[in-house]
Amino acid sequence: MQTENTSQSEMLLQELLAAETAVWTALQQGDVAADRAALHPQFLGVYPSGFAGRDDHTDQLSQGPTVAEFSIEDARVLPLGPETALLAYRASYTRPGQTEGEAEGAAMYVSSIWQRQDGGWINIFSQDTEALPEGVENPLL
Repeated sequence: MQTENTSQSEMLLQELLAAETAVWTALQQGDVAADRAALHPQFLGVYPSGFAGRDDHTDQLSQGPTVAEFSIEDARVLPLGPETALLAYRASYTRPGQTEGEAEGAAMYVSSIWQRQDGGWINIFSQDTEALPEGVENPLL
């Protein structure tokens, strides 16, 4: 039974990582249609700048790509129901036009809730939290 649950969790994690990667790739390519397709019409984003809906998320691409490079690390999944799950991870990224020095420490922790619809996954919620810079002591530990 444990092996079955582990393999189901791993499969869910891989499915959600693929869906999340598609959002990052849309941001990297400036692909408004792909970004829109990945987000639920009622999508809610919670960011350091405030709340954002699906249109806000896609409108950021009106001037082109918003991400140059990205990586997703330390991903974990939490099933919330039969067709809903939370994906949490650390994202490292650079913005287009950043110099190497500016790009250092560009990281955040992301929690996103995905819902299975029509055989695929759609993002209904995301919250980004800026990561502490390298070397700064975590006050929670």
